[in-house]
Amino acid sequence: MKLNEFLLPEFLYETANTRKLLASLPEEHFGYKSSEKAMSLSQLANHIAEIPTWVPATFLYPELDFGKIKYEAPNHSTVTDLLAYYDKNMEEATQLMKEVSNETLQENWTMRNGETIYFTMPKLSVYRTFIMNHTIHHRGQLTAYLRALNVKFPGMYGPTADDAM
Repeated sequence: MKLNEFLLPEFLYETANTRKLLASLPEEHFGYKSSEKAMSLSQLANHIAEIPTWVPATFLYPELDFGKIKYEAPNHSTVTDLLAYYDKNMEEATQLMKEVSNETLQENWTMRNGETIYFTMPKLSVYRTFIMNHTIHHRGQLTAYLRALNVKFPGMYGPTADDAM
């Protein structure tokens, strides 16, 4: 069996949860920060919506070299625009998840900045840690922001405290 057949159901489940959470964001609180060192709610949401672009960056290339790219963070200021961006990113990521071969998932991938290598690991490990776990980590931060703002949000793995009986 191909590895992507095992990975795809989790990917689709988690990305659907992510979309539900992004759809629940209150635009009036986009400027909220949990601390001075933290990203704003908007920055965090934009970052989460961008993470699906890491699927093609991982599966289609042998490395990411920050020394060779000019990065500009997305800055969508409405939930509608944020969801359109996420949906566009998810379309390509989902297609690649359906097509990726076992051989590709076993290839090494490197994150670097010029001569400085941050890590090299198999693409499957990059997918699990820097795409899936990373998304879930930031989704947890986002729910903490919403809880601090007393904003109701959808459950990811069952009911939230807002849904309690």
